[in-house]
Amino acid sequence: MGWKDIGSLLSLKMLDSRLDPGSDAKRIQKASMGATKSRWNTLEFKIYYTVFAIAVPLMLRAVISATNEHSPNFPRFEPLLSQGWIWGRKVDNSDSQYRFFRNNLPLLTGLVLLHTGLKKVVLRVLHCQRTQFDLVFGVFFLFAAHGVNAFRVTVHLLINYIIAKSFRKKPRLAIFLTWVYGIGSLFINNSYRQYPFGNVVSVLEPLDSSFKGLIERWDVFYNFTLLRMLSFNMDFLEKWREVTTGKKSMSPTPTPPSMKPELKRSASSATTLETICENGTKNVLQERARLYAPHHIQDYSFSHYIAYITYTPLFIAGPIITFNDYLYQSQHTLPSINRKGIMGYALRFAICVLTMEVVLHYIYAVAVSKTKAWQGDTPFQISMIGLFNLNIIWLKLLIPWRLFRLWALMDGIDPPENMLRCVNNNYSTLGFWRAWHSSYNKWVVRYIYIPLGGSKSRILTSLAVFSFVAIWHDIELRLLLWGWLIVLVLLPEVFAQKFFAAYQKRPWFRFLCSVGAVFNIWTMMIANLFGFCLGYDGTVYLVKGIFLTWAGIKFLVFANIALFVGTQVMFEQREGEKRKGINVKC
Repeated sequence: MGWKDIGSLLSLKMLDSRLDPGSDAKRIQKASMGATKSRWNTLEFKIYYTVFAIAVPLMLRAVISATNEHSPNFPRFEPLLSQGWIWGRKVDNSDSQYRFFRNNLPLLTGLVLLHTGLKKVVLRVLHCQRTQFDLVFGVFFLFAAHGVNAFRVTVHLLINYIIAKSFRKKPRLAIFLTWVYGIGSLFINNSYRQYPFGNVVSVLEPLDSSFKGLIERWDVFYNFTLLRMLSFNMDFLEKWREVTTGKKSMSPTPTPPSMKPELKRSASSATTLETICENGTKNVLQERARLYAPHHIQDYSFSHYIAYITYTPLFIAGPIITFNDYLYQSQHTLPSINRKGIMGYALRFAICVLTMEVVLHYIYAVAVSKTKAWQGDTPFQISMIGLFNLNIIWLKLLIPWRLFRLWALMDGIDPPENMLRCVNNNYSTLGFWRAWHSSYNKWVVRYIYIPLGGSKSRILTSLAVFSFVAIWHDIELRLLLWGWLIVLVLLPEVFAQKFFAAYQKRPWFRFLCSVGAVFNIWTMMIANLFGFCLGYDGTVYLVKGIFLTWAGIKFLVFANIALFVGTQVMFEQREGEKRKGINVKC
């Protein structure tokens, strides 16, 4: 494998076909418009490469020295370590979320092979629809995963479906009730997730001692189920409004007035979901069009609803795909579903798993954070503990998401890629949230941000978005404050973009952008370290160490220089993507 093959494997095009402009000349021209000439071989960037060659090894050395067996604090966090498999080293398997996935990876791999193999056999022998298999297997998996707690999930599913269908003639009320119940169900689960069945009806008391499933904490994974529940209701109510009022949806390919959908399906009411290219060849709808695909109103049925909600490859943790997109792809195989693309994605997944294993065997940052064992460490070391904690959080989310997306790709469904950028390859708060949990970001934009006004009232819509994001993650005041803090972090970037937009052609503009980007990185780091890594005590300890000690001030100066260099490389990488016709906007 040559450098070109490696570059292709690691490219955004290979990661998600949605990012590949293909032969779309208009899309390529739009993306490449205004892209600068390459600076990779200039003297300026050769200096930057030197800074990278010095800074990155120092960063690794700092975090390893603060978290390995030679650290004075090692006895404090050693009990959290487990026996590893790399050169006899111990492994930091102390994160419960990733430990659950890591310990069950062989079981999940077997399930992937069983599901995809069985589905191919069943479809070939019985000639049934893909959604029919998804329904049967999904319900079976729901009860295998959650046992009797699946009845709790089922109650939520039924109530959500009843709301949409019962109040469909009053769409605004239906939408209001859908959101009220959806968010309310999170609070209900938080307080009553283990409420005894026997206290509801005495005859159900035997269920309290019955099989609780392979995943007893059903409420944790219900959060992803909720997104699919809301997606179905919103898509159905949007279609119902279009059918009954004749008002067009936001679809880029709306149904012509002469082809107004009917409430009851007939031979003449069949609609085609494919577009015809200028050369006469058929091509499936692009992602945006699939969000508003002209399904018949009767396709929003209970069986399709349950098949979508319980679609096994994406049931546990996503990525999130809308109901309209799922149903469309169940009927039409996208060009991205091909052996080469799937094999390349599988190889990237394997590389990510091995990377995580190496990190957990040599950098015990999670165990250090859990025990707050950083006494005597320098500000540089503490900041690296926090940074690598963020990297581990990124990897522990990326790996399950990529496994489940790989599973869906093998099954013929192409959901969005969740992690478009490495966590270290971000300088914009707005861009960071587009690249981190990307399918969730798309879901939020479609069902919350745009309906509430989008960029017309960016501050209010952002408050609504991040309040929902915080509550959805966990009903905890700390995370709600984190969500509001993120909105405050967004404000300087939004104002700066508007104020300095007129100076984009000036030669000094990109250097000024780096100054703002460095500020952004610090605010994002502090917000996420506070919310997910170091907590209040650790963050305060770090900030005091940076600003109240000479070693901290010296670290701050050199860190800002390194971050300045890093942002210039990030800018150039994105300019390089634009020259190839790719503009990810993150």
